[in-house]
Amino acid sequence: MRFTIYQESRQGGRANNEDRTTYCYSRDALLMVVADGMGGHHYGEIAAQIAIQTLADVFQREARPLLADPFRFLQKGMTNAHHAILDYTARHRLKDTPRTTCVACVIQDNIAYWAHAGDSRLYLMRGGRTIAQTKDHSRIRLMIEEGMISEAQAAIHPDRNKIYSCLGSPTPPEIEFSRKMPLEHGDILLLCTDGLWGVLPGDTMTAALKGANLLQAVPTLLTQAEKRGGAHGDNLSVVAVRWEQSYVEEASSSVSTQTMTQDEVTTRLEEFGRNPSYKSDLSEDEIEKAIDEIRAAIDKYNPKK
Repeated sequence: MRFTIYQESRQGGRANNEDRTTYCYSRDALLMVVADGMGGHHYGEIAAQIAIQTLADVFQREARPLLADPFRFLQKGMTNAHHAILDYTARHRLKDTPRTTCVACVIQDNIAYWAHAGDSRLYLMRGGRTIAQTKDHSRIRLMIEEGMISEAQAAIHPDRNKIYSCLGSPTPPEIEFSRKMPLEHGDILLLCTDGLWGVLPGDTMTAALKGANLLQAVPTLLTQAEKRGGAHGDNLSVVAVRWEQSYVEEASSSVSTQTMTQDEVTTRLEEFGRNPSYKSDLSEDEIEKAIDEIRAAIDKYNPKK
């Protein structure tokens, strides 16, 4: 595999950052995950951390170097994360369950597979056009589809942030899967939270990324979204990859997995409380305790072999 990838999460105008992102790759498979946590007193970010870490853990174990069934992997990983969040809630006797959206994508054998719960989105861009996009699990999306409101009205509707599927809810999540999507050289997959897509239309992002250097264009988009969001803007996070399935073109910013061993996996995941760009008023002891509890919740559903 050859690809260029970029991930970043920004706080926006919020007091802290409840978004989480990760990507992992083996010789023959790539995983990308974005989660947007919901819940007070750091619990939203814990839910998001459990989601991305659960999927990353399973990928590290099973992508040796391919996943046997990418859709099954996504279903199992997101379901396990959902149950791990519920366990965390029960252990802490929380009145309200912390929850998180989640969108995750696997690429292997030149085919993309993705799944989502909530309103974090995935866009597949080709030749300056969006050719596939996830559909938000939100009341607003249902209202648009039923012709009750327009896209313009949706952008300012008071219920625009209400979703009906997520991980951690007392009711099981509705996990929606894509079909198998064969990729072409130059395709871009962009996974993001509503802090980005809520202020920048999809066609704006698509136009900005067409033919651009991903490592420069994506931070520019985040900066534009941050400015539009203003002082009360949401957290905004993204993982974006340009697929370059060609070993002819050498590029210093590209990742090539050609020399990786069959059992080797590379992961880019920030552990809870360890990213200096995530503002936190937790003490070191509180962070250590949270990390241990997150690990315990995950290990119950991802037991080590």
